[in-house]
Amino acid sequence: MHRLTIEVDRQLYRQLEQAAQVHHLSLEAECRRRLSGLECQSRYLQALLAEMRADADEERWRARDDDRVE
Repeated sequence: MHRLTIEVDRQLYRQLEQAAQVHHLSLEAECRRRLSGLECQSRYLQALLAEMRADADEERWRARDDDRVE
């Protein structure tokens, strides 16, 4: 899995946290939701989001497989 690390100021971080709560999402999902709004504007963002979605799908499949094994 690829990891993306960003630095944000305290005010933006709080805004992201509040938006995540309002939308009943994790902080990561809220960031993805916001990035997807920019998706059509940048081929780089399109590729990055596609990769993040694929990684998330893979993690879900692994979790399902782990549940079945137990």
